[in-house]
Amino acid sequence: MKLTKLVIATGNLKKLKEFERLLAPLGIVVLPQSAFDVPEAPEPHCTFLENALAKARNAARHTGLPALADDSGICVDALNGAPGVNSAYYAGAQKSDADNNAKLIADLQGVAHRRAHYTAVLALVMHENDPEPIIAEGRWWGEMIDTPRGAGGFGYDPYFLDIALNQTAAEMPIDIKGAHSHRGRALAALLLRLQE
Repeated sequence: MKLTKLVIATGNLKKLKEFERLLAPLGIVVLPQSAFDVPEAPEPHCTFLENALAKARNAARHTGLPALADDSGICVDALNGAPGVNSAYYAGAQKSDADNNAKLIADLQGVAHRRAHYTAVLALVMHENDPEPIIAEGRWWGEMIDTPRGAGGFGYDPYFLDIALNQTAAEMPIDIKGAHSHRGRALAALLLRLQE
């Protein structure tokens, strides 16, 4: 089955733009779930995989179209993997990047070991009850810094340092970020699966 149209199961406009840019070369028409008034899916699960699947099935149920969802977040070794699946709500229900970053940096005060990684899990379903969803994941390793750097990106990007490049995710040009990021890596893995 050739994939020509896809609903992206997110309300995050920055994430949507990232998917549009990454999927454009394939000629796949990307539609936001908001175009169909799809309600946000609950994310009660403790794993990125379960939350991504719940969001993809929810979008497919309400649109009748194939749906792609991602669940992603940052996992900090010294915090036992937190914020993890709670990355968007780490400081509370208001979903504020500034508040989440402030809480994370406060939680890391006095901690020398700052190793962290972004994780993205993608789930693609052709229909709501698809028994064989395509799953792909990507990780991006780095460390957390105390002082934000860069004006790009979103979420924890100004505080996430790619050690090899000596740049935060917020300092990187979009094409460099796309090549190194957890979402870019997950999408590359997904594209390989689709070519099978």
